[in-house]
Amino acid sequence: MKKSIVALATAAAAMVAAPAAANAAAAERAAAPVTGEQELGGSLLIALLAAAAVIAGIIIIADDNPSSP
Repeated sequence: MKKSIVALATAAAAMVAAPAAANAAAAERAAAPVTGEQELGGSLLIALLAAAAVIAGIIIIADDNPSSP
């Protein structure tokens, strides 16, 4: 019976200590500095190609010529 009480107390202590240890480990983490990259990402070329694709899609959809006779 004493062994089960000791085991229960050890498990309870581990459950209490685990979140505190995890919180302390998370506080030590820091983001690595990023050099030579934009924060927003992407580029003007990709935006222009996307705009051209949208405009081409609108032109194709708005075409008045019937496709079947």
